[in-house]
Amino acid sequence: MVVSLPQSGADAQLAQDFVEFAVDAGVLRFGQFTTKAGRVSPYFFNAGLFDDGAKMARLSEFYAKAILASGVAFDMVFGPAYKGIPLAATVAVELARQGKNVPFAYNRKEAKDHGEGGSLVGAPLQGRVLIIDDVMSAGTAARESIALIKGAGAIPYAMAIALDRQEKATENGQDVAHSAVQYVRDQLGMQVCTIAKLEDLLAFLGQGAAAESMREHHSQVLAYRERYGVDN
Repeated sequence: MVVSLPQSGADAQLAQDFVEFAVDAGVLRFGQFTTKAGRVSPYFFNAGLFDDGAKMARLSEFYAKAILASGVAFDMVFGPAYKGIPLAATVAVELARQGKNVPFAYNRKEAKDHGEGGSLVGAPLQGRVLIIDDVMSAGTAARESIALIKGAGAIPYAMAIALDRQEKATENGQDVAHSAVQYVRDQLGMQVCTIAKLEDLLAFLGQGAAAESMREHHSQVLAYRERYGVDN
């Protein structure tokens, strides 16, 4: 079984800085949002709203720092269509800037039947592949990426995501005891690197400068975690 390592002080600070950045950018919002599982969540993380060059540059810096700090071994990065495509590209650029230059690739949703053809674009998939995505809800995108990578003869080795919601996954419309991240770790044997977790969001909402204005959101997010949360 692959387990996660406890956060160091530097990791915890990186997570807090990321949560603050996501809130300030309007990417992490509070209210009532219906998830894919049909739950009414008091918060929503929409990575599509990292929508300008400055935001993407800072986002990729967070990813690269978290990935390098995790010590995960990889030979290239892969971005699943669609949100993973700009993430893989910008993170590859930032990794190179921080001293680790690796190839990257991504897939199309629909295979191309002209030109170079196929569904894969970029560097050939080979070696240990790090999949980069925004969040993991049901693990569906992870399984699709794993199949593509294995089909190309490479090794789906690890995943990097921005936010771990730390909540129960659903199977056939029913809650299960594990989260999507736990499923990928424990059942698929892949390491999962996260910039921040739901517990980091709760810490942000409950302390420091955010505490007074965010107190109502803290209680709502805490109640949601108590109902649907897992520890990972």
